[in-house]
Amino acid sequence: MKAVFEFLVVILFFATYELSKNIILATEVAIAAGIIQACWCLVKYRRLQTMQWVSLLLVIVFGSATILLKNPHFIMWKPSVLFWVMAAGLLLSQLLNKNVLKNTIGKEIMLSETMWRKLTYAWVVFLILLGGLNLVVAYNFTEGQWVNYKLFGSPVLLLLFAIGQSLYINVCRHKD
Repeated sequence: MKAVFEFLVVILFFATYELSKNIILATEVAIAAGIIQACWCLVKYRRLQTMQWVSLLLVIVFGSATILLKNPHFIMWKPSVLFWVMAAGLLLSQLLNKNVLKNTIGKEIMLSETMWRKLTYAWVVFLILLGGLNLVVAYNFTEGQWVNYKLFGSPVLLLLFAIGQSLYINVCRHKD
């Protein structure tokens, strides 16, 4: 249930677009849903995680530009910028010797510092490429195809990459 709640804004954006074929309306719904979701999290958990703040800020900024300028390309940039912010955060944490991946899942997975560094750099490159791919879809396909890619394509690619990382970790751990 928590996973559905995390993707609620995207699901509402997609559902609104599918029902109306109006990306401006879908963007308005996404902004409202994002604000409501953030408020609910603040009330229930008394905080938002950093990426929740970043995502909310991006949907408000890029969504507002889309609505005010009647240009859907602004909201289409939002996933790319989010992926690039995530990549920058991972890279910065690695350069500061505070590996976010290790700090997040290091209690469950024991790996060498070299492996944590490789995994982090792999995620950085993947997220940069994923941000670029989002723009390729946004500018070379129809609006509806981009909406479908946003809901289905990016999450599937993220899942496949995570599975690939898990397999890589498993193989490397058994070599040691």
